[in-house]
Amino acid sequence: MQRFSLRITVAAGEQRTACDLVAAAAELAKARVKDAMAKGAVWLLRKKGGNKRLRRATTTLRPGDELELHYDPELLALTPPLAQCLLDQGHYSVWFKPAGLLAQGTPYGDHCSLVRQVEIAFQSKRQVLPVHRLDREVAGLMIVAHDRKAAAHLSQLLREDKIDKQYRVTVVGKLTPEKGAIDLELDGKPAATEYTVTGYDPAADTTIAEVTIHTGRLHQIRRHFELIGHPVVGDPRYGSGNKNRTGLQLVAFSLAFRCPFTGRPVQVRLAGEEGTL
Repeated sequence: MQRFSLRITVAAGEQRTACDLVAAAAELAKARVKDAMAKGAVWLLRKKGGNKRLRRATTTLRPGDELELHYDPELLALTPPLAQCLLDQGHYSVWFKPAGLLAQGTPYGDHCSLVRQVEIAFQSKRQVLPVHRLDREVAGLMIVAHDRKAAAHLSQLLREDKIDKQYRVTVVGKLTPEKGAIDLELDGKPAATEYTVTGYDPAADTTIAEVTIHTGRLHQIRRHFELIGHPVVGDPRYGSGNKNRTGLQLVAFSLAFRCPFTGRPVQVRLAGEEGTL
């Protein structure tokens, strides 16, 4: 079955549940629709209150409500890797996002996203507001705010470049000089990437480097290293001669900033490529 989308308008006097309505319109078994609802593929659209994912099969509907189903059987069948909470500060938390996990969901579902895993971990008792993003292929540390005030404070720190984010990357070839900067525009905008070489493997002809970026352009690290002839190992999108079976060799391994609530320094750093301090 190919993925598809449909929209249903709730008629006056409609007595069926949301699950029954969607199942009939989509010609799907109710068990499949319930699974899709639990995984965030069904939406309730209301003029007041906006759009939200509809997870309860028995939600009371109003005339004029609209339901949307975005059905992708391949996505719904996926079992996502599990994130790990490394630091809980109440107003915000820091998580290890494994490679293969989305930062946020899509209209077709959110069970393969960090946001949903955090909601479940905190039993939906806290807001879950990601402060920044990592590509699906990238493993590493992410900050999640749990209220609007925290999100605003942390976003301001990001804008002012006051959150030190460091990445570990493995690239093709011998990277020289051992300490350098890549200042090449991306999408017509300035982009700055600094790196320090930490190791070279002559047998594989690959270099490991620690990287800091001062701008947040789309796929900045991956694009910059490709532009200088050293594509990231395992990158499915950029570069040639760099593909492998183990995935993208790029990890966001360190975060450091001053807590906007206590004023104390906060540092979370991965010991390796696993989600451990």
